[in-house]
Amino acid sequence: MVDGGPGGGTMRLDRFLWFVRLAKTRERAQAMASDGHLRIDGRAIDRAHAPVRVGNILTFALHGEVRVLRVEALPLRRGPAPEARSCYQDLVAGDAANLSQAAAID
Repeated sequence: MVDGGPGGGTMRLDRFLWFVRLAKTRERAQAMASDGHLRIDGRAIDRAHAPVRVGNILTFALHGEVRVLRVEALPLRRGPAPEARSCYQDLVAGDAANLSQAAAID
């Protein structure tokens, strides 16, 4: 993992998307980043080389649903899926689970 502390470790957006397995290919990751529908901390991004840092919030549509992720770590490689998932936290999935549990209680 790349250090994202005060030194300011960053990674290209397209590499991050590919390394954490949100895109099957690097080309698809570049297309996701440059189509203008992805946001980092609320700012629309239209370039694949936009820097990603630990703590950034990424918002984008993927497979018909809106994904909201917090970057937890910057990966060094495109490793196995469990390693990739440890680099981000899915913020919407937790909220949806909490809502379904609350509905079950009522």
